[in-house]
Amino acid sequence: MISQIVIVDDDPIILKRAWNTLTSAGFKVVVLKSGKALLDYAKENMAPNLILLDISMPEMDGFEVVEKLRMCESNWRDTPVIFLTANEDEDTETKGLSLGAMDFIRKPFVPSVLVLRVKHAVELVLLQKDLETMVEEKTKENENLFIHVVESLADAIDAKDNYTKGHSGRVAVYSKEIARRYGYDEKQQEQIFMMGLLHDVGKIGVPDEVINKPGRLTDEEFAKIKKHPGIGGKILGNIKEMPELAAGAKWHHERYDGKGYPEGLSGDDISEEARIIAVADAYDAMTSNRSYRGALPVEVVRGEIEKGKGSQFDPKFADIMIEMIDEGIT
Repeated sequence: MISQIVIVDDDPIILKRAWNTLTSAGFKVVVLKSGKALLDYAKENMAPNLILLDISMPEMDGFEVVEKLRMCESNWRDTPVIFLTANEDEDTETKGLSLGAMDFIRKPFVPSVLVLRVKHAVELVLLQKDLETMVEEKTKENENLFIHVVESLADAIDAKDNYTKGHSGRVAVYSKEIARRYGYDEKQQEQIFMMGLLHDVGKIGVPDEVINKPGRLTDEEFAKIKKHPGIGGKILGNIKEMPELAAGAKWHHERYDGKGYPEGLSGDDISEEARIIAVADAYDAMTSNRSYRGALPVEVVRGEIEKGKGSQFDPKFADIMIEMIDEGIT
């Protein structure tokens, strides 16, 4: 692929020499006579591999041009720049480097030196892009691996309960949809999806016979169940790279009115993600078969969520859950 270079200089002789030199070296070259011409060109065209930019130009000098380019919304803002200058003072070089210039080429330039400097700059830029692509690909691979591990862990947790197969996955999906409707961006939605998958991880520390008991739990047994948010928070709190994961596990049984557990938090003191997961978790719990009862009818569940607004649930997230029920997407 041929690299494209844009040269900006108000001196037509410099432009012609540079165009001839770089074109002969195999580059695709665009020449422009002013900073304004470059900014206009940037609005309609893809960014080049490199910009050679004169500093001393009428109306708008090279420094001003770079400052305006860096404010562009397009990928021109990241295009590497080499300044062309006849000025060798320290202040000029310092200012240029502070604006992110890759290098300086002195005028009048030596053609062979110009070609080598441009080649090296383009090679460096392409290498950086290749490395960025490799890092992005590896990051994506690691993220996918992490998601598979989390999904497997969620399945293992759900397997402890004979009646709630797929519970964690459904809570994750409902939580993500509530978050989407509330205005979370894609990254935040993926984050709350992971938190939903792992919200019950603490049940790994609760005896199976308690989780699967067909009748009413004793106070002692319920106390064991109530330990799972704390256990989950402690397990996930060890993942220092993603500290937010622990919030969903630790606080999804807190209530909006402060009567939940393990800490009796209320209102906005409960993390927003945990308030979302609490609604999703309650909905799936009520619409699933449990060891002590069958699944409740959807209209009954809707009524329970409506009744829990402001007491068990954050009203705004309860309203979104009710909206989803009414649309039949749950």
